[in-house]
Amino acid sequence: MDTNTRHSLKQNAIAQATANSMNWVSGHRSSVQRWTIIAVAVLAVGGALLGFSAWSSSNAQTALNAALDVYSAPLAAPGAPATDGAYATNADRAKAANQQFTAVADKYGWLSEGKKAHYFAGVTYEDLGNNSAAETELKTAASSWDRNLSNLAKLALAGLYHQTNRDSQAIDLFNALAAKPSDTVPAVEAQLDLADLYAATGRQSDAMALWAKVKDSDKEGPAGSLAAQKLAGK
Repeated sequence: MDTNTRHSLKQNAIAQATANSMNWVSGHRSSVQRWTIIAVAVLAVGGALLGFSAWSSSNAQTALNAALDVYSAPLAAPGAPATDGAYATNADRAKAANQQFTAVADKYGWLSEGKKAHYFAGVTYEDLGNNSAAETELKTAASSWDRNLSNLAKLALAGLYHQTNRDSQAIDLFNALAAKPSDTVPAVEAQLDLADLYAATGRQSDAMALWAKVKDSDKEGPAGSLAAQKLAGK
């Protein structure tokens, strides 16, 4: 078969395929139109959802920042009356911040800012002595897909467990954090906290072993320096 013949057959095949496609569209015009409308609607909804998500995230971040400003607000000098922007006691400040953190968590819990608000709500509940509510909020934050936030919440939970005489649960969390560290909670930090727990509960040999491990793994870092001081009894 010569080149001209092959070219002619190819052109005919393309023309036939085009004609078949046009015939199919013509015969199924109502279906094509319906699916076109559906596709456009899906794209429109998707765009609207993305816009709503961005708008919600911006509002959530603004609310979270306002709550953090309260949590980091100064305390009035002892004996002096509270001034604008300052709080008389740590409890007053924690209570005010907690109200804002829980509001953000309730309204924006499906966003990352809401998960962060759950963490700070847990911390402030702990500041206020409400350990049950603190545990609930910290567990919610610990379930976050963001390991940096999740590990921070787990670290706070481990401390809460130790304070409430649940050392076995605290030990499990510290070991899990050391096995899967993050930027916010390096392995050596979890190990130092676990060593302190061991020392506080009479397990001195376990504490010494962990301090030695941290000292060797972080020779030039602050964690290694602290571990060396612990080993020296300072």
